Amino acid sequence: MYRLLIRPLLFLLSPETIHHLLISILRVVFKIPGFLPLVKGFYHVKNDFLETDFLGLTFSNPVGLAAGFDKNASIYREFQAFGFSFIEIGTVTPLGQPGNEKPRSFRIKRDRGLINRMGFNNNGAVAAAARLDRKRPKGLILGGNIGKNTLTPNEKAVDDYEAVFNAIYEGVDYFVVNVSCPNVSDLRKLQDQDSLELILGRIMELRDQKDIKKPVLLKISPDLNEQQLDETLEIVERLKLDGIVATNTTVSREGLITADQEIRAIGDGGMSGAPITARSLEVVRYIHHKSEGKLPIIAVGGIMCVQDALNMLDAGATLIQIYTGFIYEGPGLARRINRAILKRRAGEIS
Repeated sequence: MYRLLIRPLLFLLSPETIHHLLISILRVVFKIPGFLPLVKGFYHVKNDFLETDFLGLTFSNPVGLAAGFDKNASIYREFQAFGFSFIEIGTVTPLGQPGNEKPRSFRIKRDRGLINRMGFNNNGAVAAAARLDRKRPKGLILGGNIGKNTLTPNEKAVDDYEAVFNAIYEGVDYFVVNVSCPNVSDLRKLQDQDSLELILGRIMELRDQKDIKKPVLLKISPDLNEQQLDETLEIVERLKLDGIVATNTTVSREGLITADQEIRAIGDGGMSGAPITARSLEVVRYIHHKSEGKLPIIAVGGIMCVQDALNMLDAGATLIQIYTGFIYEGPGLARRINRAILKRRAGEIS
């Protein structure tokens, strides 16, 4: 029904317009008495076989919603109803900022993908922290994706990451350090060894000072070559980060069906969806092999169907996140993935 009827109607409007419209609608309809448990009853797959331990946290299932949907920690209750065990809020920056000029989000329907250059638009760390203080749904795990403000020069970026980390520490269960998004000017330069070590080193020092030490992961780009991946993994191991989120969006435009003229008209931005499925899987597999299976991985990027999700788990990921797949395949995708995982795990034990 979603793909045949609802999606064509939604796709008549721009991606960002639809995003804000849906959030507004969800906020209203979920206030109707009994509506939230009805939705949860339909989309959630409850079974002990789906429980997944990851970095000291127990997830009710392995499927989460990636950063970008709930930038301001304002609608995680509503999104959790669609079958997700965890939701990553953000990217959160110290100060609120509007992001890049519109239009800044584009569908490439023939390739089942998106290109966006949102630019970390969000209301800032203080606003996010206030919303995270509210009582959350039972069993929901929240991640905090943190970044720097666009106007902050890279040489002072470490201060931004520290500010957000401290501001939302009490409200989330784990952190993802985002230095790989291609939609903020010069941000990806922070993936260079010296900058990365400075930022991650500061974050880990801060974490070690906390009474409760929450997991810290690094989100990496699919555009890193093997040497760059090796250098990054060396830093992750040396600083004792807890895991990797693989991968962010890509600046590559290789192998697209969409006409070159249309792609050039869209311009810069990070591409997600089916065009990056193979590369994200390759990176997950490489990290798992290189670390001899010792480095925990959350897979994200190009998970558009059940088989994509299973492939990521087979490649070495423990958890997966969806984003563009949620847009193209609808709210039932998490349920279908969880059913497939449950069938597999129940079969392995029987």
